[in-house]
Amino acid sequence: MTTLEARRLPVHRGPAAWSAILPDQPLPVRIEENYAVDVAIVGSGFAGLSAARRLHQIDPKIRVAVIDAGRLAEGASGRNSGFMIDLPHDVSSEDYSGKGLEADRKTIDLNRAAIAFARSAVEEYGIDPAWFDPAGKINGAASGKAHALNASYAAHLRHLGEASEILDEKAMLDVTGSRHYRSGLYTPGTVMIQPAGYIRSVGEGLRKAGVLIFEESPVSRIAQTGQSWELTTPRGKVSAAKVILANNGHLESFGFKRGRLMHIFLYASMTAELDRSTLAKLGGQPRWGITPSDPMGTTMRKIDTAQGGNRIVTRTCATFLPGMVAPEAALARTARVHRRKFADRFPALADVPMEFTWAGHLCLTWNGVSVMRELEKGLFSAVGCNGLGTVRSTLLGIGAADLLAGNPSDASAHFLAEDEPAKLAPSPFAQIGANLYMKWREWLARQQ
Repeated sequence: MTTLEARRLPVHRGPAAWSAILPDQPLPVRIEENYAVDVAIVGSGFAGLSAARRLHQIDPKIRVAVIDAGRLAEGASGRNSGFMIDLPHDVSSEDYSGKGLEADRKTIDLNRAAIAFARSAVEEYGIDPAWFDPAGKINGAASGKAHALNASYAAHLRHLGEASEILDEKAMLDVTGSRHYRSGLYTPGTVMIQPAGYIRSVGEGLRKAGVLIFEESPVSRIAQTGQSWELTTPRGKVSAAKVILANNGHLESFGFKRGRLMHIFLYASMTAELDRSTLAKLGGQPRWGITPSDPMGTTMRKIDTAQGGNRIVTRTCATFLPGMVAPEAALARTARVHRRKFADRFPALADVPMEFTWAGHLCLTWNGVSVMRELEKGLFSAVGCNGLGTVRSTLLGIGAADLLAGNPSDASAHFLAEDEPAKLAPSPFAQIGANLYMKWREWLARQQ
């Protein structure tokens, strides 16, 4: 019989700002006794909640419990930038182009299916439409080289038959209020979400539909007992016929894919709420999202009152940390970088304070594959976002639910056809090499 002991539990640095700017959540429902369900899902992020919703769609009679070590939207799902991107967005490439026209068309179809799944959740659960805004996004360019990357990506999109629009310097100023950008590439299919609002609302919708959602109940042990799996938490246990591990990089904490998962932390800061005089000084549109033309550049996002306040998010800097814990020193260092990047773009707002700085945990693989499969009989995984947490994790959850239920689908077929994650170089060479490479890429993209 298989017994899996958790080697570590999630450790988060800094607040999950997207959740912090919303009203307080209700008190958590913890596991305080023993439960028996058909399916237990470990992780309440985009993958876990999508898996729960998909199982409920397949058969509302399936008894599902979602178990999380923390609160809804306070892990990785509340620490991203809130972009649900439909187009190829290969963060390991120079200009986001993927792996060829045929593969990219398939990626677009899958990404749009994930966005449609999320949109249907918004409609079904009455989620605030401001938290799911189909506004599109812009790849910002601050140099001739960056503009060339945008032109290269635009050409690739034309070959795919996808729409895009080059924005000039004035158009970028009109959108952002910043003179930093020389040009931009607008693509209309991205949905800008308030990730914590979305995740919290999906969780509440699932609860009303009868799905059990437990918070602050870390799973320390998973053991096979006859035909079932028993999940142990501090105050109670959950017995389930089948289990989905939707805990991204912490799949490795239970012993799976060790030496094959890259634990990357990205860092972000969010301003205090901007007052009227500051907004007037800024100008631009109330909401916008800028991804860098070079994937290792700086992401910027402006939100408004309906999304949690008039604020600007700056996201840049990456570190590879196999121990899955970002040091406090890294948070302090990146906060200084964010302060400088923000001032470069908005010199008239240079004194605006940053209210929040945080680290977010991504799980990548060297060869860009995910891990969505049956690991052992009745034990499934839905992990490996590869830096595309909102869309890719939604797809992983859908695929895992379909695989578990014996319901063939495009999502499950796609992930099952992928190779195994490639082995990483032995420690400490992998960590040293990856961090040097990312710092070099960040230096090359320092203006972006």
